[in-house]
Amino acid sequence: MLSDRAKRIKPSPTLQMDAKAKAMKAEGIDVINFGVGEPDFDTPENIKEAAIKAIKDGFTKYTPVGGILPLKDAIIEKFKKDNNLDYTRDEIIVSCGAKHSLYNIAQALFSAGDEVIIPSPYWVSYPEQVLLNDATPVFVKTYEKDSFMLKADALESHITPKTKALILNSPSNPTGLAYDKKTLEEIAEVVLKHNLYVISDEIYEKLVYDGVEHISIASLSKEMKEKTIVVNGLSKSHAMTGWRIGFAAGPKEIIKAMTSIQSQSTSNPTSIAQKAAVEALTGPQDFIGKMREEFDKRRKFLVSELNSIPSISCLVPTGAFYAFPNTSALYGKSEKISSSSDLALYLLEEAKVALVPGSAFGDDDYIRISYATSMEDIKKAIERIKEALQKL
Repeated sequence: MLSDRAKRIKPSPTLQMDAKAKAMKAEGIDVINFGVGEPDFDTPENIKEAAIKAIKDGFTKYTPVGGILPLKDAIIEKFKKDNNLDYTRDEIIVSCGAKHSLYNIAQALFSAGDEVIIPSPYWVSYPEQVLLNDATPVFVKTYEKDSFMLKADALESHITPKTKALILNSPSNPTGLAYDKKTLEEIAEVVLKHNLYVISDEIYEKLVYDGVEHISIASLSKEMKEKTIVVNGLSKSHAMTGWRIGFAAGPKEIIKAMTSIQSQSTSNPTSIAQKAAVEALTGPQDFIGKMREEFDKRRKFLVSELNSIPSISCLVPTGAFYAFPNTSALYGKSEKISSSSDLALYLLEEAKVALVPGSAFGDDDYIRISYATSMEDIKKAIERIKEALQKL
C-alpha cells in the first residue's frame, strides 16, 4: 500500500522522545525533558508585537513563494554583517523552518544514484531527507579525540564518482562542537578538488561559547561560496521554533529550483511569521546575548556534573545547547543496559529524565542531553540520574 519511499523513513527519534515525555507529564508524572532541541525562552516581545501588528494590518494573505522582499533584504544584511557573505535577492529563499530549507535542497539537488556524505554523529533528519529523495547517505565516522570534526583525509577516502554533496553542521547537533577555520579550509580544498556541493547547516551560529568564532565555510573563498548552500533560521537564535521560519542562501539556479519546489508543496511561509522575522533580524539583538549567557552557565554546570559521574565522560561543548557524554562504560554493567537506547529507556523509567540515545545520531557510545531547560531542572535531573545509575 505505502510507497517504497515512505517505508524507508523512520520517525524522528528526538520528537518521539519528546512526545513520550510529554505524554508522561500529561499523566501527572514529573518528567524532566532533556530530549528536545528547543530554547526554553519566550520569543522576545518586540517580535510578538510585530506579528500582532501584521494581523491587525491585515497582512494575512499569500506572499511571494520565496519570501517577502523586506525579509529577503534583512537576511542579505544578516549574511553581510555576520558572515561577510554577499547575496542578492534571487540567491535567497525563505521556507517553513530550516528543516524545510534542507528538504528543499535535497529535492533540488539529489537523484537516484547520488551519494551524499554525512559526518557521523549527525542530526537525525539528514540521512532521512537524503533517502526521501532516492539518494544514498554515506556516513563518515568522526571521533571524540578530534572534537567530532570531519577530517579532510576521511572525507576524501569516502568520495566516489557518485558523490554529489557533503552535509556539514557547525555548531553541531548532537555534539555541541563547532568547526575551526583550519579544519574548514582543509575540507574546502577536498570539496573543490572533487567539485562537490556543501550544504552548510548553521542554525546554531549565534550560540557559541568560550570565545569561539562561528565561521561559515562559504566565506572562505569565492569558489567555495559558489559550491555552498548555507542554511539558517530563527528557531534557535530568537526562540522562534513554532514560528517556522528558516532560510537558505546559495547559487541562484539552485535557489530558483528550490522556490519552484516550494511553490508546489507549501507555497509561502506564513505571512505573519515573515513580518515577525523582519523584526527579529532588524530589531534589537540583545536578547541573544542574554540567552547565550544563561545557556553558558547551564553548559558549564551540566558538563562538570556529568564528568563527576563514574563511567561517564563528556567533552565541553563549544556551541548549540547540547552535551554529548560518552556512556559506553556503563554498557554491560547490568543486564538492563547494553546500548544507548537501553540507557535512555532506563533513565526515563527509573529517573523520570528524558534524553535521546546516541544511536539516533549514528553513535551508540553516547547520549544527547539538551540543556535548553531551567537550571533548577538540570540540577534535579542530575541528582536523579546519579541515583538511578547507582542502582545498576
